[in-house]
Amino acid sequence: MKVTDLTHIIHSDMPVFPGTEQPIFEKANTLENDGFQEAKITMYSHTGTHIDAPAHMLSNGSYLDNLNIEHFIGNATILDFSDGKMKLIDVDSLKSYEEKIKNVEFIIIKTGWSKYWGDKKYYEDFPSLSEESAKWLSEFNLKGIGIDAISVDDIESTTFAVHKILMMKNIIIIENLTNLDFISEEYFVLSIMPLKHKNADGSPVRAISIENI
Repeated sequence: MKVTDLTHIIHSDMPVFPGTEQPIFEKANTLENDGFQEAKITMYSHTGTHIDAPAHMLSNGSYLDNLNIEHFIGNATILDFSDGKMKLIDVDSLKSYEEKIKNVEFIIIKTGWSKYWGDKKYYEDFPSLSEESAKWLSEFNLKGIGIDAISVDDIESTTFAVHKILMMKNIIIIENLTNLDFISEEYFVLSIMPLKHKNADGSPVRAISIENI
């Protein structure tokens, strides 16, 4: 069995979506003063490698705590668009992966953009899904769609149409994945377990792939 960590580490000066505050880590207790260590962490629910729940953008959408635990683990495959030839991923380019998509519960859009993590280019010109592509993908029996970039929508979007199209089918969105180059198998198990709290519109996750089970 091969396990790969697909998660960016959370720290105080990490990249966040424009307009979002960076996380804050404070020492609440120390070994010297209290005999134990404990930290106070303040951060947004969509920090780092994270899941978007349908309730993130839909007034009647499900929160993460409304979804069964099985919604956060399943068979997955990667759709590779990291050659830099396509900024807007259209339906025709996805159709070559149709048989693979039919066989899985999660797809990951590989853009190659995780290599720019920490650089201003991370926010610029990454491949994203067109609205037509989102509609086409929403017809499959998918639990979630992931991407190794900051959004499945174009960074300039103000309507977040791709998010909403997917969320209307209860398809969760996983953003800011990394280390996709280390996955060698065509199919693998993806685990993206969120924090379990009430009315979770999103959550940081420890995303991992599991191969050769």
